[in-house]
Amino acid sequence: MGSTDDLTRYLLEVIHSHLLVTCALLLATAAAVLRHVRDSREVDGLNRRHVLITGCDSGFGNLLARRLDARGFHVVAACLTRHGAAALSAAASRRLKTLVMDVTDSASIRAALEFVSSEAGERGLWGLVNNAGRSIPIGPTEWMKLEDFTQVLDVNLIGVIEVTLQFLPLLKKAQGRVVNVASILGRLSLTGGGYCLSKWGVEAFSDGLRRDMRHFGIKVSIIEPGFFKTAVTRLDLIEADLKRLWTRLPQDVKDSYGETYLDDYVEAQAFSMGVLCSPDLSKVTRCMEHALTARFPRTRYAAGWDAKFFWIPLSYLPSFVSDFATNLFLPIPKYQRHF
Repeated sequence: MGSTDDLTRYLLEVIHSHLLVTCALLLATAAAVLRHVRDSREVDGLNRRHVLITGCDSGFGNLLARRLDARGFHVVAACLTRHGAAALSAAASRRLKTLVMDVTDSASIRAALEFVSSEAGERGLWGLVNNAGRSIPIGPTEWMKLEDFTQVLDVNLIGVIEVTLQFLPLLKKAQGRVVNVASILGRLSLTGGGYCLSKWGVEAFSDGLRRDMRHFGIKVSIIEPGFFKTAVTRLDLIEADLKRLWTRLPQDVKDSYGETYLDDYVEAQAFSMGVLCSPDLSKVTRCMEHALTARFPRTRYAAGWDAKFFWIPLSYLPSFVSDFATNLFLPIPKYQRHF
């Protein structure tokens, strides 16, 4: 009995002597519990809700479509190719519908709207997941031409905007959800080309949309994945395009980088992708799924260890720190000027 009293007395003394620390720990624990309880609450009637997902040929969109289908949602999966649509249909239930849609083609988007309207009826569209995207051309800014930027921006940003605007009336009917796939490259611009620009644009568009549409019961969430093994990060495609960009450069520009720069760049990129890219796409689709099913979805979801513990924290640091860290991943041009 004495030992128990001694232990109790000792614990009380520790608590009193570290009152601020104890209070902080208690508050943090309470906040974590409350967040868990809030996150675990889901909307009901999932089998009565319709969701449109773009970019379902492969990657995040394909996996999300199959996961939502398994949970009873009425999924409309938009693919870029007929082959992608057929393969997904074969892997899902008869409830899942596929269509071919090009997010850069207004007529294609209108045709998809007609199809979804007929499927959803008066219930409207519960969820729109803007997932379609491309990464190339990507590389040093000086290697780009204007059309290299627009090729990516047309899909990743203008496509997101047009699809969202077209489907807003259906979303308002259902007081639904918009889930936009951005990237940690919407926080930190690591390279040239249209990809980083487009993802910064998606962040800004989503913030404005969220504030405007909250009055109508529509919730908007942003997914910020780190690096994952998808078509967007396929090294063979990126390397082939880098070689195309390098080949068309004037000789004086090539000379300023040095004759080995392209090979060094490709090698550095392959190494960093090998270290950073995760094959577990469910880390991203779980975030998307939560944004669609939670009663209280989050505004932003960081997906992947690199996003949570490296890139996003780095984005809050002074620019000279983030510049130094990101420059570690890339080679230095041969004729670098020193200031």
